[in-house]
Amino acid sequence: MSWTHLAIAGAFEVAWAVLLKSTEGFTRPLETALTLGAMALSFWFLSAALRELPVGTAYAVWTGIGAVGTALVGILVLGEPRGSVRLFCLALIVAGIVGLRASAGP
Repeated sequence: MSWTHLAIAGAFEVAWAVLLKSTEGFTRPLETALTLGAMALSFWFLSAALRELPVGTAYAVWTGIGAVGTALVGILVLGEPRGSVRLFCLALIVAGIVGLRASAGP
């Protein structure tokens, strides 16, 4: 269950990172509330995952999911650049996440 919690935490990290731009410097109340709610849920699920997972592994995977997910939303939804070097670097992060998961055990 800890890996599921970590995946959910990563998804909420993507959500708050994407929503953060829409807060316009925390001047838009609804967007700010949604961002802060997603942040809180992300941290809550991360803390649940940390009950069983090593902190170094969990934190690296959590930030990796957030980084790759946010970059992909930027590319696929927000029209950000999708150059081959950028995609290759994202693939390297994914490889690191997979490697950490494979080496961490249950």
